[in-house]
Amino acid sequence: MITMDTKIKILIDKINALNKILSVEYSKLAEKYGFVINQKKIIFLKKIKERNKRLRIPAWKYIVPKNIRHFLSMPFIYMMIIPTVIMDVFITIYHWAAFPLYGIPKVKRADYIVYDRKFLDYLNVVQKVNCLYCSYVNGFFAYALEIAARTERYWCPIKAAHNPKFHHDWYPDFADYGNPEEWNEKFNDVKAFKKQ
Repeated sequence: MITMDTKIKILIDKINALNKILSVEYSKLAEKYGFVINQKKIIFLKKIKERNKRLRIPAWKYIVPKNIRHFLSMPFIYMMIIPTVIMDVFITIYHWAAFPLYGIPKVKRADYIVYDRKFLDYLNVVQKVNCLYCSYVNGFFAYALEIAARTERYWCPIKAAHNPKFHHDWYPDFADYGNPEEWNEKFNDVKAFKKQ
């Protein structure tokens, strides 16, 4: 008879296998859209590059929003850079100070904050600046989530009794709610990070 723990492990293994297949399929998009990735630089085929440039909206047309709601929302979008940068400073200080003390491997910032949209010729300069902003903010929150997740894995690796709508990648490795033996085994377990 298969235990509940075994069923969950089987499901997690299936999800991980599907994610690997998904990554392979994403990599095939490079061929479809005519580009190659050389280290971190993205190079489009000449004919694709020319076509993309023809599809670019001129910056002067883009600056004036077509919709008043877009215009009215702009200050609220851009003012979020202030708390994000402040949070970035504090998270980074915590990360660099605490992780070595716990023996937790540091999170590579470049794995989360990725800005490769600059290579897209169909974006004008204003759109590229907007993409830079979104890449930084969303990438930063993913980076911060990984730092928080590793902290939680070290200090409080217990699953919730109620299934959360979202959980980070470390969550499946947490102790089941109500299982003190598993909790004692996983609490402050630095070896868990070697499994990565």
